[in-house]
Amino acid sequence: MPSGEAHGAGFPPFDAHTFPSQLIWLAIAFGALYLLMSRIALPRIGTILEERHDRIADDIEEAGRLKAESEAAAQAYEQALASARGKAHSIAAETRDTLAAQSEASRKALEADLHGKLTEAEAKIAATKTAAMANVRGIAVDAAGAIVSGLIGTVPAPQAVESAVDAVVKN
Repeated sequence: MPSGEAHGAGFPPFDAHTFPSQLIWLAIAFGALYLLMSRIALPRIGTILEERHDRIADDIEEAGRLKAESEAAAQAYEQALASARGKAHSIAAETRDTLAAQSEASRKALEADLHGKLTEAEAKIAATKTAAMANVRGIAVDAAGAIVSGLIGTVPAPQAVESAVDAVVKN
């Protein structure tokens, strides 16, 4: 064939004379590709997909286990926190009761001490008052005797002055 004719005949894949050979080569290529894919590539892809599926399932299972552990830890934390709060409240109540008892005991001791001092002070006041009243009585008797002697010019009897002062003091 001359070189000019080969170029003008048309596109070779669309040439009807080459269809049978093209179909044979298509069948051989398709069969080879099918065997290559079914024997080598697809099993590897299937293995990779299965491993990925297994890994995802393991990861999901591990996530579920870790979630359960974290929930258990959170529950244990809440229980420990509640227990600590209860202990803190009981310690606070115990401390409050102890301090109240100590305060009450201290108050009673202070009241007893103050009562003793008050009783002692009242006794001293009564003794001082009695002593003062005895001195007042003596002073009143002396003053009354001096006043009466100044008024009437004679010294009255001490017994009379004492009985007059006692009568006035009683009223």
